Amino acid sequence: MKVVSLCPSNTEIMEFLGLSHLLVGVDDFSDWPEAVKSLPKLGPDLSIDLDLVEELKPDLVLASLSVPGMEKNIEGLKERNIPHIILNPQSLQDIEKDLLVTAEALNMPERGQSAAEKFRNRLENIRQKGEAVKWKPKLYWEWWPKPVFTPGRINWLTEISEAAGAENIFNDVELASVQTDWDDVKSRNPDYLCIAWVGVRKQKVKKELITNRPGWKELDAVKEDRLFILEEELYCRPSPRLLDGLEKLHHLIHK
Repeated sequence: MKVVSLCPSNTEIMEFLGLSHLLVGVDDFSDWPEAVKSLPKLGPDLSIDLDLVEELKPDLVLASLSVPGMEKNIEGLKERNIPHIILNPQSLQDIEKDLLVTAEALNMPERGQSAAEKFRNRLENIRQKGEAVKWKPKLYWEWWPKPVFTPGRINWLTEISEAAGAENIFNDVELASVQTDWDDVKSRNPDYLCIAWVGVRKQKVKKELITNRPGWKELDAVKEDRLFILEEELYCRPSPRLLDGLEKLHHLIHK
């Protein structure tokens, strides 16, 4: 079968299923596993070149609604009668379910069952470690600096925080993504600052951009150097790689 992926998290799901060799084209931002870098690039995830997709004659396209604006891609796939499924995970359970859905669509349900079990067992193993810790620090997650966006309760990073033995300071807001400001963050006085800007490599994020904000030098997290510049690809993409991020987070805050 020939498969096309229209966003990085879908590409990573294929790898977790052990089926990335079926991929014949990916969006511009898919960069893992290494082998996909040599595949035809079909444009950025918000404006896929559907002419190129059609030329590849895929048996299945893995579309997504994880970012507002992706609806345009799906409308185009429908107009061209290109076979596709739509993934839009908002939680760790959704990611596990998408492993099953994707494998089923590829007529390999046993792959999905095996991958889902592996995902679930690995998550449960880290959760048990998280439950055993005595101190559950408060975490501030930052997805974007201006305007400030941070995950709310309905988001995988809140789950990641809890599984690691910590708490998202914005888990009282019933939203997936919260627009806030520096004063609000400061008033919540997080124990750790976790910075993972969507689409920005960690090497490009300088600590001074965070610590030089008005009043932030008074934060305990800044005073005690509890500021993490993290890999956005391990925290901002709804794929099984979130477990890599979770294991790293647990180690960082409970070492």
